[in-house]
Parts: sequence; structure tokens; C-alpha cells
Amino acid sequence: MLIDDPLVKAEVEAAFARYEAALVGNDVATLEALFHDDPRTIRYGAGENLYGMDAIRAFRRARPAQGLARDLRDTVITTYGRDCAVAMTLFTRAGAPDRIGRQSQTWLRFPEGWRVVAAHVSVIDP
Repeated sequence: MLIDDPLVKAEVEAAFARYEAALVGNDVATLEALFHDDPRTIRYGAGENLYGMDAIRAFRRARPAQGLARDLRDTVITTYGRDCAVAMTLFTRAGAPDRIGRQSQTWLRFPEGWRVVAAHVSVIDP
């Protein structure tokens, strides 16, 4: 199995960048499109456990649009073969400078493109 094929990695990096722009811009339609639409898709958030795309949609549509800007650091994207990748990053927000956020995503390639099938977000003290 080829790990970090440059072409595949560039595709996932682009999908990750698209996700990040949609997140901080509160582009709910794009955020929803980048998650696999399936009841087995899971997103564990900082304060919620979301099982299935219906729960993820409801969360995204109800979430306040303020305070979403953040700074990423130590982002690592690793691809496994042509169809699987993981993305890990740390983030900080101006409104909570004393906290470090952690985000992990599992991405799979589907006929319609790269989609998140599992995600986890948590916040810790530095």
C-alpha cells in the first residue's frame, strides 16, 4: 500500500482546505456535502455526540454563526492507498486563547469525491 501518494495527498489537502473555509464561513451546505450522507457517519463534537448524517445536519443548521474563526497548527494529513486518509489538526480561537482544540477526521473517496465518515473535536487545556 502506498502511503502519502503525492497526487492523493493533494486531493485530500484540497478537500480539507474546503472544509476549513466552509467551517469558519459557516457555509452549512458545503459542510454537509463534505460529510458522507449515511446513518453510520459519526461526529463527536466538543459538547455533542452525533450519530448519523441527520444528527450532523441538525447540529450544523442550529449552530450559531459567530466565533467560528480559528487558527490551525500542526496539521497532519496522511493518505493510505488511493481511497483513505486521516486529517489531524490543532486549533486555537481568539475567544478562548487558553484552550487548545483538537480535530481528527477520517476521509474516504466515494464516486462523488472525498467525504468525512468520522470526526472528533475536543478542547483541552494547554
